[in-house]
Amino acid sequence: MLVTDMRPLSMAEDVGFTKMIHTLNPGYTLPSRTHSTKLMERKYEETFKEVKTAINTNNSKLALTTDVWTSVATEAYLGVTCHHITDDWDMQSFFLTTMPLQDRHTASNIAEWLEQVVARFEIPPNKIIAIVHDNGANIVAAANILEEKHGWSPVRCTGHTLQLVINAALKQPSIEKAVGAARCLVEHFKKSELASSKLREKQQQMATPEHSLVQDISTRWNSTFYMISRLLEQRWPVTATLSDSSVTQRGKRYLDLKPDQWSLLEQLSTVLKPFECVTVFMSGQKYATISAIPPFVKGLLKSTYESAPLRAFQLTAVQQLQERWKRETAFSDRASNTVILATALDPRFKKMKFLSPDEVLHVQTKLQTMALEEKRKMDARQHGSCSVTSTDTTATESTPLGTLLDSLLGSDGEEEDRAGEAEDVHTQVRNEVLTYFGENSLAKAENPLLWWKANNDRYPMLARLAKSYLCIPATSTPSERLFSASGNIASKKSASLSQEHVDMLTFLHCNAKCLNKGSERE
Repeated sequence: MLVTDMRPLSMAEDVGFTKMIHTLNPGYTLPSRTHSTKLMERKYEETFKEVKTAINTNNSKLALTTDVWTSVATEAYLGVTCHHITDDWDMQSFFLTTMPLQDRHTASNIAEWLEQVVARFEIPPNKIIAIVHDNGANIVAAANILEEKHGWSPVRCTGHTLQLVINAALKQPSIEKAVGAARCLVEHFKKSELASSKLREKQQQMATPEHSLVQDISTRWNSTFYMISRLLEQRWPVTATLSDSSVTQRGKRYLDLKPDQWSLLEQLSTVLKPFECVTVFMSGQKYATISAIPPFVKGLLKSTYESAPLRAFQLTAVQQLQERWKRETAFSDRASNTVILATALDPRFKKMKFLSPDEVLHVQTKLQTMALEEKRKMDARQHGSCSVTSTDTTATESTPLGTLLDSLLGSDGEEEDRAGEAEDVHTQVRNEVLTYFGENSLAKAENPLLWWKANNDRYPMLARLAKSYLCIPATSTPSERLFSASGNIASKKSASLSQEHVDMLTFLHCNAKCLNKGSERE
């Protein structure tokens, strides 16, 4: 119960809880907090082993997401999650840690902490393909350190990047003034019980949905969109309420928006809708998201270009979109091209219409080279296991000298055979790549993972690459969700919890569903 409902460990000693249990069973003695803590620690060790086993028995690459958070007790934590695609082509996520931080959040420290988390779960560094993070200077620098050291591709959180794009566009004077006026209006209704009560009366009289107004949050741009949308829905009940002298004093009639501000908010709601749609889609964890970044950027540019009435918003948003996603929408021989390669491996977007024909050819050539390398690795592993078996079986049948002579002399045409085999491999991989890109694209509404599951045998090498790239989340939302759970656990009532126990409770709570546990044993 403590893990599932995120209750403080001290709950077993709370007077009300104790009385309730005594009412249900007067003869039962509740275990102490110490006992519950020991059970929790034991359960953590068991679950930790399960997660570590699940991660390391998976054969495909892994992606990490990370973020830093500060609790109500002003204690800092590093959240890290892990993502991969299973053999059955399902997305699987694990929550690795909400690691307590003691030192300064410098780039070198963050990089070292992430390495510690990976080492703790015994994950080989070369098994990690990418790390998703926000745009903070220190964490960007840390990701660059890890890319140079281990080859982990840095991927900036799409959600956070969209936040920066929208924030810049909303700072245009006329827009900022209208949004600020809307915010003041909503705050007035939130603070006044009389205004809220009168608003409900007007909603009933006007047959308007009885919805409360929404207050926006500065760190989440889409909350501004929700505030504007709800205010537009409730425009006439709000205006009628404000005109009531019992609600609004004569000197505060300015709270109602001017007609041109209402009009601007309507235009803003229309232009922000596509951004909200992308934000919601990209925050998902059960389906491929990274591959949709370039097509979505192209779509947002188109929809923003068409928002002619909001010229100020349009110019800033377009410039921001082009600048912040420059690397994700143009192929470069000097970059890892992680997002573009993921897009090419998504059968919905493999035509890569956001690139020039020359760039598309470069991507296809790059994937052919990578697929050939995968084939060589796979053959090397198979030949390695075969040679061990061969040595064991022939050791008793031939003398060491005979084996050595055979090895030195070789057989007629051996070099020609190897050359022919290499040519066959090249041809096989080239045909696989050409056939894949030559087929029609999958419908946008279809699931690319299900497509790969059905076509795994037709494109074995590309399927291996797809499994590695499509597991990368487009946002660092998973690690942010860790902090939602941590925030409940490290609440004011349980702020006395040690940082280690916050980590344990968050780990247990967040991984319960990942491990498909039907019931809690303790």
